Amino acid sequence: MDRLVLATAADSTVRLIAAVTSETVSEAVRRHGTSPTASAAMGRMLTGAALMGASLKDFDRLTAKIECTGPIGGIIAEANDKGHVRGYVKTPDVELPAKTNGKFDVSGIIGEGTFYIIRESGFDIGLHREPYVGSVPIVSGEIAEDFAFYLAKSEQIPSAVLLGVLLQNSEPFVTAAGGVMVQMMPGVNEHIVTMIEDTIAHVPHLTSVIKEGATPEELIRLALGDIKFEILEEREVQFRCNCSMERALSMIAALGSQEVQSMLDEDNGAVMTCGFCSEIYQLSGDDLREILAVES
Repeated sequence: MDRLVLATAADSTVRLIAAVTSETVSEAVRRHGTSPTASAAMGRMLTGAALMGASLKDFDRLTAKIECTGPIGGIIAEANDKGHVRGYVKTPDVELPAKTNGKFDVSGIIGEGTFYIIRESGFDIGLHREPYVGSVPIVSGEIAEDFAFYLAKSEQIPSAVLLGVLLQNSEPFVTAAGGVMVQMMPGVNEHIVTMIEDTIAHVPHLTSVIKEGATPEELIRLALGDIKFEILEEREVQFRCNCSMERALSMIAALGSQEVQSMLDEDNGAVMTCGFCSEIYQLSGDDLREILAVES
């Protein structure tokens, strides 16, 4: 099972969140059938959302969204307070040649656009409060830098964000995935900041150490070097969607009795596919007749 840890260092002036998300990203790739480069982009977004979602309170939800001009069309990743993440890309089969250094051209499939963070509270228990929406221009399209830029500009938290996804050509396609987020809080000593910046500049590729079995705690150690840290909390992370047959029936009912009757007359049923997890829900003619009976 994937894990995430929250930690603090330097008298609570440095906040750290690290996660290994290999199984989570692998499940997302399996469900959506994404191309290698789209898989790398989606995996980075899911991991980044999980890291930012680590500080959510009960019944909170965070959505990281990219709207872009590149051929991937856009990416959405959602996380809640329980460590559940889900997400998708708009064009799952998009692919570009690798860069000259052999890395996936994630910035190429994203292009220009806007990076959003949406925070919602109490949505799943019926408390429809106005969500907080923050946005910044996409600065690199490599995703980790875009998370860091958002945190610095929109939430005024200077941060370093490292995200990685390593793939292979056979199942399971995702060999390793994970990330680290280091946040400088008010009052942090500039000497500490310099030490961390220097350590991060020389850190090895996260996916290479995750592939060898590194834990979230060890990822934090890589980011901090000799600086001591304290683990505050840990939790499991998994790809998990909140869709269900009940929600599918509710969405069909919301279309109105005329549309439901048309589905019944033409197809004697309906099929719904969840965009977040690709789960398919088959609604029978009896299901539609039951919806009509309630509506009447």
